[in-house]
Amino acid sequence: MAGLGDLALIGNCTIGALIDGLGRIVWGCFPRFDGDPTFCSLLREDHELGSLGVEVADFERAEQHYLENTAILVTRLYDRHGGGVEITDFAPRFGQYGRMFRPMMLVRRLRRIGVSPRLTLRIRPACGHGSGRPTVTWGSHHVRYVMADQALRLTTNASITAIVEEMPFFLEDSVTLVLGPDETVPEGAEEVGRRFLDETTQYWREWVRFLSIPYEWQAAVIRAAITLKLNAYDDTGAIVAAMTTSLPEAADSGRNWDYRFCWLRDGYFVVNALNRLGATRSMERYLSYIVNIAADAAGRPLQPVYRIDGRADLEERIEPSLPGYRGMGPVRIGNQAYKQVQHDVYGSAILAATHIFFDQRLTRRGDEGLFRRLEALGEMAALNFDQPDAGLWELRGSARVHTFSAVMCWAGCDRLARIAAHLGLGERAGYWRAHADRIHRVIDERAWNARRNAFASTFEGDAMDASLLLLAELDFLDAADPRFASTVAAVEQDLLRGDYIFRYVEKDDFGEPENAFLVCTFWYVNALAAVGRRDEARALFEKLLASRNRHGLLAEHIDTRSGELWGNFVQTYSMVGLINSAIRLSMRWDQAF
Repeated sequence: MAGLGDLALIGNCTIGALIDGLGRIVWGCFPRFDGDPTFCSLLREDHELGSLGVEVADFERAEQHYLENTAILVTRLYDRHGGGVEITDFAPRFGQYGRMFRPMMLVRRLRRIGVSPRLTLRIRPACGHGSGRPTVTWGSHHVRYVMADQALRLTTNASITAIVEEMPFFLEDSVTLVLGPDETVPEGAEEVGRRFLDETTQYWREWVRFLSIPYEWQAAVIRAAITLKLNAYDDTGAIVAAMTTSLPEAADSGRNWDYRFCWLRDGYFVVNALNRLGATRSMERYLSYIVNIAADAAGRPLQPVYRIDGRADLEERIEPSLPGYRGMGPVRIGNQAYKQVQHDVYGSAILAATHIFFDQRLTRRGDEGLFRRLEALGEMAALNFDQPDAGLWELRGSARVHTFSAVMCWAGCDRLARIAAHLGLGERAGYWRAHADRIHRVIDERAWNARRNAFASTFEGDAMDASLLLLAELDFLDAADPRFASTVAAVEQDLLRGDYIFRYVEKDDFGEPENAFLVCTFWYVNALAAVGRRDEARALFEKLLASRNRHGLLAEHIDTRSGELWGNFVQTYSMVGLINSAIRLSMRWDQAF
C-alpha cells in the first residue's frame, strides 16, 4: 500500500475524500466528515472493498497534480501503447441562487489521451464501517448503492453493465461519474460534470484571489489555505483536526485516534491563521460554532472536543471489521478525549471569540451580551488554572498541573479584561485584570525552574514540552524577555532530534514517542525568529517545506530518520504551522521589488 506521500485531498466543506497516486479514492465519509467511511480501503490491506478506481490495461505510468489554486485533482494514467486516461476529481462548490452550492457529491470525469485505452471501472463502496457491501440496484443511467442508513446514486454516461460487472471497455472519448444523494440528476452526467467543473474551478480561483498571502512561499501557503478550508464543515462552522481516523502516529504504536471532530484548541490556532489570511467567512462560521458551544455549556465545564454538529458524546469504540493502515490497528471510531479534563479549553474558546469584538471586517460583532456569556468560561479558567489535567497532549494515564493549561487560562482572563475595556466596562476590566495578574504571578513562581533557567512543562517540574515555545506568541512573555530565550534553549536541549522538535520525550501510557509532532517544529521556527535567530529559522522552515508530500500536504507526525509522514491526514495543525511560519518569515511585498 502506498504511503501518505501519495495522497491528495479533495472536498467542498460538506464531504472530503483522499485519492492515491493511481487515482483511487481510498477514503471518504458520507454524508459528512464524521460519517460512515464509504471509501475506506486506506484502512484495509487491499482495494477489494471501500475504493473507487480506474484500472488501465497494460498500465505503464501515472502523473498527478492539482489544478492551480483549486481543490481539483488531475490524474493521468498511461498505457504502453501511447494511450491513456485523464481523471479529474472534485466535489462541487460554487455560488448558486444566492447561496453556496456544496452537495454531498463527488464528480469524476474521464477523458481519453491519445490512443483509446482499455479501462475497468472498479466502484466498490462499503458500509457499516467496512463490514459489508451495499445492496446494488440500477437503471438505464444510474446505479444505486443502498446502505442501512443512506443510499447513494451514481449517475453516469458510462455503460451500466461495465460498472456493475466490472467489465473492461475502450474509452473512445469521455465518461463522467456523479456520485451523490439518491436523487435524479436533471441533466445528463456529461453536461452536469462539465458545468460543475467550470463553476468549481472559478470558485476556488476567486477564493484564492482574495487571500492575504506572504510574498515568499506563495504556492505552499495557498495549498495550505485551501486545505484548511476543506477541513471546515460549512453547515455548523466546525473545523475537524483531520479527515481520517486511526492512521497511526508511528508504526505499530497503538497511537491510533479518530480526528474527525472539532478540538477547541486546534480551532483557536486555525482561526488565527484564517484571520491572517483574510479568510473571514470560514473564521466567522467557526466563531459561531464556538459561541454556540459556550452557550450550551451554561457554566458547566467545557469538553476539549465536540462533534461537528456540536454534540458532546464521542463515545469511543474499536471497529473490528477494519484491520487498519498497513494492517496496524486498532481502528477507533469516536474519541474518549471528550471525557478528559483539559483546562486550556477555556482560554482557547475565549481567544477564538475575541476576534468577534475587535475585527471590524466581521458582519456579526461582539457585544456586552456575548461578553457576559464568555465570563462564565473565564470563571472556570480562574478556578481551575492550577488544578491537574490531562494537558494539551491528552495523556490518558496521568494528570498534572500543566504550564500550558495554566497559561491558556491566564490568556482567557487577560483577553476578557481587554474586551471589557474595549466595551467600556471599567469594573469588569479591572476584575479580569486582577485575575490575570494573579494567575501570571502563580505561573511565574511555580512553573519557573531555576536550576534549568527555564519554564517547565508542569508546576514544580523540570521536564520540557513543545508548548513552552508559545509563551511569547500568547503574550505571556515578551519575546525580548531573557526567560523566553533560555526556555527555547532548554526545549532545544531536551526535544530537538535532528531537524525536528518532539512534543515531549517522557514515557507515557504508550511508551516513548517515536516520531515528531510536526506543528511543534513550526512553533520552534517561530520562536527562533522571535529571539533573533532568523537565519536559522528560515533554513529550518525550508527543510519543513521539503517534508511535505508531493501535493504540498502534511500529516500529523514525521519519522525523523526516514522523513516518512505518519498520523492522521491532512492535519490542520500542521498546515496552520506552515502558514504562520511563512507569514512570520517572508519578506514584505514592498521589499520584494
